[in-house]
Amino acid sequence: TTALLENKFDYIFFTGSPSVGRIIMTAAAKHLTPVTLELGGKNPCYVSDTCDVHNVARRVVWGRFYNAGQTCIAPDYILCSVEMQDKLMPALREAITEFYGSNPRESPDFGRIVGDKQFRRIQALLRSGRVAIGGQTDEKERYIAPTVLADVQPSDPAMQEEIFGPILPIVVVANMDEAIDFINARPRPLAVYAFSCDSKVVNQVLERTSSGGFCGNDTLMHVSLTSLPFGGIGNSGLGKYHGKFTFDTFTHHRSCLHRNMGLEALNTVRYPPYTQQKLGLLTTTFEIKRRGMCTLL
Repeated sequence: TTALLENKFDYIFFTGSPSVGRIIMTAAAKHLTPVTLELGGKNPCYVSDTCDVHNVARRVVWGRFYNAGQTCIAPDYILCSVEMQDKLMPALREAITEFYGSNPRESPDFGRIVGDKQFRRIQALLRSGRVAIGGQTDEKERYIAPTVLADVQPSDPAMQEEIFGPILPIVVVANMDEAIDFINARPRPLAVYAFSCDSKVVNQVLERTSSGGFCGNDTLMHVSLTSLPFGGIGNSGLGKYHGKFTFDTFTHHRSCLHRNMGLEALNTVRYPPYTQQKLGLLTTTFEIKRRGMCTLL
């Protein structure tokens, strides 16, 4: 990859971690090559006290443990009250059993960790909080069970890096405002998720946070819509793609003007010497005649 980056390209598209993304962008800067970086991050998932617990559990379990958690848009951790944590735990256990059986290790639908190095990294994160569901591992198979960690502290290892594996920490917050403050105190993620039967709560999380994408009352599904752009912001990347957005990303929008060789008299006003008469003519030509209302954002 290092040798590849020594060459000059028209465009570089990279998917990976923020640390490698910085290397890619530094190399691209030497040739003034534009880039799209899709970098992932710790995607928060806020669950309010007013929600259908069982539906939340099924949607979160699917999004977290899909491909054994090895997707950049997986909900990385849950933010909820202690009361919701108590309600959510049996529902999460039920959803895991429904999807993967009583022993997920034997399920043909539950994957394995991609490599030994990643297995050891993810296994070390199990020391965060307390294991409430799962926690079983097998290094030979690179198997880590669908795991839920309860009472996780912000300082725990699982909260210091993108998990990218089948571990779901739960961090207790007092309310929605505290959850939003928690999200905003950290680098902007690739996705923010919010669950609530109250649309105002979902909209509050949307409006008061910043992320590459947002999904209310579901996980992952916003990425399936080619009508929506997909990409990060800040630490989670830059640029966008999917559907026509991909075409636009790899396209240089070239401005072109092809004039007729005649009608030179029309150009007189733009040529020196400049006079008050020419200025008045230009001002009159380009003056906006209509009345309207303008809002500055």
